[in-house]
Amino acid sequence: MNPLGRFSPATFAVVLAVYLFYTGSASEYDLITGSIVALMVSFLVGHWLVEDERKFFSPRRWFYAVTYGLRYFLVEETKTHIDVAKRVFTLRANPGIVRIPLDVESEYGKVLVANSITNTPGTIVVDISDDGRWLYVHWIDVSTLDEEEVKENVVAYFEDYAKKMFD
Repeated sequence: MNPLGRFSPATFAVVLAVYLFYTGSASEYDLITGSIVALMVSFLVGHWLVEDERKFFSPRRWFYAVTYGLRYFLVEETKTHIDVAKRVFTLRANPGIVRIPLDVESEYGKVLVANSITNTPGTIVVDISDDGRWLYVHWIDVSTLDEEEVKENVVAYFEDYAKKMFD
């Protein structure tokens, strides 16, 4: 393989978008310097970041990503913030660590699920098994120890979208 790897259009697009977002400008100077930076990053590490360019540029996957983001931040986060606030005021909690089976295949999907759980109030991923098949989650309300019920309550929504976006 070429010591510089291979050019990755997906990596180029993401790096350029992030560059322009953080500079807050799309001037000619920023487009040129951003493209140079994105080109260098794409050649140096693009082959490690994106395995299949077709998946990255799939409109169906982007549709699921946008749908997931909107629902997660507008609906799921709101519901869990309200739930945790109620628990704080009523002092009603049954915390514990539960083991949850994980059916997502891709590493990016596993990261999405784990980060989504951790960002949701009342839950945090404390460990993932070495084989990547189990999540260990601290949950504010351990109402059951049945793995399928726990999965339905904690990760089913995240995992469903992670599969659609990354697997």
